[in-house]
Amino acid sequence: MTMNTSARAYEELDALAVAPLWRYFGELFLPEPRSAARPHRWEYAALRPHMMHFADALSLEDAERRVLMLINPGLQDPPATVNSLFAGLQIIMPGETAQAHRHTANAFRFVIEGDAAYTTVNGERVHMHPGDLLMTPGWHWHDHYHAGDRPMIWLDGLDFPLTNAFEAGFFELFGDRAQKSTVPDDLSSRRFIHGRLNPAWEQAAGPASPVGNYPWRETERAFAAIADDAEGSESEGIVLEYTNPWTGGSVLPTIDCKVSRLRPRFRGRPRRTTASTILHVVRGQGHVEIGDERFDFAPHDVIAVPGWAPHRFVNGSATEDAVLFAYSNRPALRALGMLREEIPGTEV
Repeated sequence: MTMNTSARAYEELDALAVAPLWRYFGELFLPEPRSAARPHRWEYAALRPHMMHFADALSLEDAERRVLMLINPGLQDPPATVNSLFAGLQIIMPGETAQAHRHTANAFRFVIEGDAAYTTVNGERVHMHPGDLLMTPGWHWHDHYHAGDRPMIWLDGLDFPLTNAFEAGFFELFGDRAQKSTVPDDLSSRRFIHGRLNPAWEQAAGPASPVGNYPWRETERAFAAIADDAEGSESEGIVLEYTNPWTGGSVLPTIDCKVSRLRPRFRGRPRRTTASTILHVVRGQGHVEIGDERFDFAPHDVIAVPGWAPHRFVNGSATEDAVLFAYSNRPALRALGMLREEIPGTEV
């Protein structure tokens, strides 16, 4: 076949919506993962004034949800924070109600500041306090109301980039602006907060955790009980995972949530994983080394760690702990047989 006839054959393949694999092989089958996401830090101190501005300038009737999306510089169209997960900062002001709706995407809220607000999830009012982790599994009705006297701000985590990549997303508004309370407040947390003791008369209703709120006071109690008696992880310090009481696994089928205490002068061992991770600084200061970049952090900053990027946590303080909340797409990768984790000298 001559050069000209070869060129014509390729053009004819284009017209037939066909492509020769041999021209794309190196791009489709990579020797190791190559993430489009970039390591990035969002500074809470820089974002908070903008949140306050829009809290004053934009009503919830006009905004539906008053959220600043944390968009990775490498994932702008469609927007995402890492390849299958989203992070956003949401603010609600005293007396406001955020419209009830539901969507296929799984979601949670990690409370940053404020008090006296609650979210109603499928008829259960779940009250918010700083450090609390509130669950909103996929296709659960949810709205928010703030009865306090100062701004309420939290971190939103969702898997809608994954849901939309599968072209499986649905969204629906509730008939009224807010749901009526149909079960006692905080019932799910009160039923399941007692360690390994679960109500035997109930059964799992789905793959997500039945717990509405993992209160920060319980997280603090767990850290205090462990104190300095445990060595912890060489990479993540004293790391605790929020779990589904029915299965012992992740709180959501596509997202796991963890919290790490980094002791003073902690220098973690570098690691990498195919799971993409979003970090939120609960308290303390330090830095994260991601590849050859260093990201200093302060309270409430958010950091994106792309999949398969080597990273290490460092607490430079000689006297104070640093505490990091983290969520990743590890459960989804594990379910698909794609999870791989590596620490220099070992492989998990």
